[in-house]
Amino acid sequence: MTETTSKRTLGLLDTTLIVAGSMIGSGIFIVSSDMARTVGSPAWLLICWIITGLITVFAALSYGELAGMMPQAGGQYVYLKKAYNPLIAFLYGWTVFLVIQTGVIAAVAVAFAKYVGVFFPIFNETNVLLEIGSFKLKNAQLLAIVCIALLTWLNIQGIQYGKMIQRVFTSAKLIALFGLIGIGLYIGFTSDVFSQNFSDPWKAVQQNEVIVNGVSQGFNGTEISGMLLLAFVGVAMIGSLFSSDAWNNVTFIAAEIKEPHKNIPLGLFFGTLIVTVIYVLANIAYLCLLPMHDIQFAAQDRVGAAAMSVVFSGNTATYLMAGLIIVSTFGCNNGLILAGSRLFQAMSVDGLFFKNAAKLNDKGVPANSLILQGVWASALCLSGSYGDLLEYSTFASLIFYMVTIAAIFILRKKEPLTERPYKAFGYPIIPALYILITLAICIDLLYFKTRNTGIGLLIVALGIPVYYFTVSRKNAEKVN
Repeated sequence: MTETTSKRTLGLLDTTLIVAGSMIGSGIFIVSSDMARTVGSPAWLLICWIITGLITVFAALSYGELAGMMPQAGGQYVYLKKAYNPLIAFLYGWTVFLVIQTGVIAAVAVAFAKYVGVFFPIFNETNVLLEIGSFKLKNAQLLAIVCIALLTWLNIQGIQYGKMIQRVFTSAKLIALFGLIGIGLYIGFTSDVFSQNFSDPWKAVQQNEVIVNGVSQGFNGTEISGMLLLAFVGVAMIGSLFSSDAWNNVTFIAAEIKEPHKNIPLGLFFGTLIVTVIYVLANIAYLCLLPMHDIQFAAQDRVGAAAMSVVFSGNTATYLMAGLIIVSTFGCNNGLILAGSRLFQAMSVDGLFFKNAAKLNDKGVPANSLILQGVWASALCLSGSYGDLLEYSTFASLIFYMVTIAAIFILRKKEPLTERPYKAFGYPIIPALYILITLAICIDLLYFKTRNTGIGLLIVALGIPVYYFTVSRKNAEKVN
């Protein structure tokens, strides 16, 4: 084994759990509230989650062909380099390192710390450990960094540790989620809340916040319909798309998966399907337990906690939901940390990332890449800007998903004789349908979220001069 070659130790179960575990963080317990305010209708809220689930599964089925062709560390980065050129691949890797992967790791770690604060008030978000001028270090931020450091250290000890954590925590949260959803549906269907919510399910009344002199004066309802309603469905889906992201992370670790031509496509399909079913059922449970108004105006958007308070009395609901989110976010971050480092390792092998990031330690894992990823994610925890970064990068993620799936068409033409152990399901209709739906969402976001999408594109564009500087330095080193 060379210092940049990994061993294949992950099976189908591990592959599926990495997909599902990386997708389920804290989003499903929060984002439905804002989505419900945007579309203003129980039926359209479910439609948002169903469309998100369908296009995610469509994308996963399409990625399976690329994964089977190129079962190498780096996954999506490798596909883009093969179909297009190193610049496009670098821009993807640059954005993943700068905001997408590390930003999500930071946000999930802070969510973990915030819910630990439910049990240990010392980690409450209001507790400041250190204050220097405008900079404030909160106890919750410090705990988030400790969480990132711990998971990074455990993954440095070898793939077996990362695999074990993923199995335990993802299995635990899947079982807990199905259990709580089942209880919620059972209790909810015995009440009349669901029937009230669906007495006029398609009537959409958007809730717009009224702000006077910078102070919120509450919300004002506006009925929407026609093309405007469809446009706001696209805007609302930012929440569900964010909650359903990171499924592609398993492709980054392709070099450590047994029989990758089979296990990666199957893992992508099973993982995304399981999460899609959970997300849709969870929202049905919310609608069974809470009137639409209570979903829209759940305290701090914590719709999951509000739903559980109907099922369990007193503080039981609060502690149960906090415990579930702690387990969910810890397992989610393990998958993100484990997988993301392999992408940066692949970039380093090509001379497009820090040189030492390509090396494997004596445990067979890219320790330096893990450390660099953890350091930058921790810095984002301290900056407090990860929330904004996530909003900017969601649009960029959709662009790269479209470009990657378009690579299937390009490679079928460029390399028709290349072995494809798995071929994209429903080709060319399913991949084309994904591209069209995602393109419509992107156009929608460009119009209604111009500032955030513009910043997202700027982050990607900033990688262009960095790429040419990196390449010129690499060429200069060769000459010397």
